[in-house]
Amino acid sequence: MNDIRAEFPLLKNRSMVYLDNAATSQKPKCVMDAVTHYYEDHNANPLRGLYDLSVEATEDYDTARGTVAELINAPKKEDVVFTRNATESLNLVAYSYGMNFLRNDDEIVVSIMEHHSNLLPWQQVSKHTGAKLVFFECDEQGVLDPEQLKKLVNKNTKLVCITQVSNLFGRANEIKTFAEIAHSVGAVFVCDGAQSVPHIPVDVQELDVDFLAFSGHKMYGPMGIGALFGKSELLEKMPPFLYGGEMIEYVTRCGATYAEVPHKFEAGTVNAGGAIGMAEGIRFMQRYGFDTIESIEEELTIYAYNKMMEIPHVEILGSDDPKEHHGILTFVLEGVHPHDVAAIFDAHGIAVRAGHHCVQPLHKHLHRMSTTRASLAFYNNHEDIDAFIDCLSGIRKEMGFDN
Repeated sequence: MNDIRAEFPLLKNRSMVYLDNAATSQKPKCVMDAVTHYYEDHNANPLRGLYDLSVEATEDYDTARGTVAELINAPKKEDVVFTRNATESLNLVAYSYGMNFLRNDDEIVVSIMEHHSNLLPWQQVSKHTGAKLVFFECDEQGVLDPEQLKKLVNKNTKLVCITQVSNLFGRANEIKTFAEIAHSVGAVFVCDGAQSVPHIPVDVQELDVDFLAFSGHKMYGPMGIGALFGKSELLEKMPPFLYGGEMIEYVTRCGATYAEVPHKFEAGTVNAGGAIGMAEGIRFMQRYGFDTIESIEEELTIYAYNKMMEIPHVEILGSDDPKEHHGILTFVLEGVHPHDVAAIFDAHGIAVRAGHHCVQPLHKHLHRMSTTRASLAFYNNHEDIDAFIDCLSGIRKEMGFDN
């Protein structure tokens, strides 16, 4: 197999260790080339013109949708709506479904480990509809217990919202089981797949989720493009999220009829170049295969976890089993603020994330103000981990501690 890193211009052009992949991945040259090729040879406004160039742009955009649908095994490509990112996808569900189909005294179950993007939209739905937010708590290792969820849901539960992989713990949740529990009381299941789709095979039909949100920029594609999978019967009855542009079928002075799904959710000129880049990022992953991606990331996670556990005063949040971290190692270093930890790493040419990682309620639940997170992609290697460990082992000394 060729060197994976050679496909990433930034990793060749800059002398650094990049360990912030849960925030965004680097982009392979094939993605950059695909976007450039579109703008150089096929650029026109998709869906708008009958001339050849516009037809080519429309076909490229439609093909990209099909590639995304194939990745997650959507029943048909029309079940995939292009958005800007997972955040916009979740807001689309909240505003188009939640605001219109939830009522006073309905209940929304949200896990405590949700990214703010899968919490704040439901807070707004709750405020505007009178629906009640119910939190599904995890234990200190990040385990969400299905038996606890069974006790939380009832005839009033209309939505259950749970991430597939936690961006703090790296733990993969039992989404199929949780979806079954939600459906047992007639609730709709919303899954945040931002941290799962880039790293593990995700099959929406096998999981039986009603909605799945994810971003292109975390899976080797460009920023500004994401996707929402929704079951056809739900997308059909939902009103549009935004209005204007290509989401209409016919407009009068007093009203309008809307285009078919998915176009009624894609108002205005679409991000065709982004969609094509996202599709190329998917093809890049498929070229290596999830067996390779998972194998490399798991081996590196185990290697890094074991090395970190040898360093005094380091505490890794979550499971004691490194295989359950899925490339995400969030930690605290006793006596050193996470921002100082990240600043010292940066001074050594190593990029990690510090702060609350958009999961403040989870941090409060764990009695932590903030943490430091190292997150892997399959282009990372042992040299990256060794540099990370070497720096981490010396931070307390740099901060004036004896050991």
